[in-house]
Amino acid sequence: MAHLQLKPKRDVSSFRKLAIGSWANAYDPTVYGTLTVRMDAALEYLEAFHQRTGVRLTTTHLVLKALGEGLRRCPDANALLRFQRIYLRQKVTLCALVPGADPDRTGLTPVRLEDVDTRSVRDLAVEMEARVARAREGRDDALEKGRGLLRRIPHLLLHRFTAWASFLMYTLNLDPSWLGLPRDPFGSAVVVDVGTLGLDTAYLPLAPFTRVPIFLAPGAVRQTAVVEEGRVVPGRVMSVNASFDHRFIDGYHAGVIANTLREMLEHPFESFDPLPDAPLSE
Repeated sequence: MAHLQLKPKRDVSSFRKLAIGSWANAYDPTVYGTLTVRMDAALEYLEAFHQRTGVRLTTTHLVLKALGEGLRRCPDANALLRFQRIYLRQKVTLCALVPGADPDRTGLTPVRLEDVDTRSVRDLAVEMEARVARAREGRDDALEKGRGLLRRIPHLLLHRFTAWASFLMYTLNLDPSWLGLPRDPFGSAVVVDVGTLGLDTAYLPLAPFTRVPIFLAPGAVRQTAVVEEGRVVPGRVMSVNASFDHRFIDGYHAGVIANTLREMLEHPFESFDPLPDAPLSE
């Protein structure tokens, strides 16, 4: 008699297959941390930006831009490991993982954004919206080819496949597009807005095959009591939860990134795109 009543899940997303193929065991060199940021000014900025430009920004866009600036200020954190040596990336490329139209079937969709440190937050938001729409409609050729390839990989070979693909793309630094795999799909760091799931705090596991040393998970904006000029007042805060690869990201690197995030998110009118003088309706 079987110990448990089980049946295999037939419709497994490509994202889930990557996750299964990524970890052979549970240990890793991860350091976790949470930064709590006051968000009142950021929410005012998001509303004012929408009224004056017609572009709807989210906290994810602000976090992506602030993280890009943090990596510009701390280039030693914009790196990956090859042959047990640290190599510095020459561009700041970030990835936002966005839930698909059917998260259980499609998992999270990677949206890759290049040169985040030098681009406006409006430009990032417009590109991100367009790329998410293409992915959800099945019009992202590179993403569809990658998903198609993963569907053909037997489950027993997932660990070997992800290790081989990572070795090809990052250790040997070869272009994998001829295999139907996207180039550098996850970039320098990954951001997942767990606040959209109703979570305040969540720590993301580092996925070894991605060679990404920084995963950020902004939580939901919540109202709480804060101290302001010696008085307890209501305020809105957000937790930015981080997972770092401690093999080459230490307290100094994390501190530079955390301070940049706090500075920009708490002073958005000075840190992000300047607003037009008049509202859009005028």
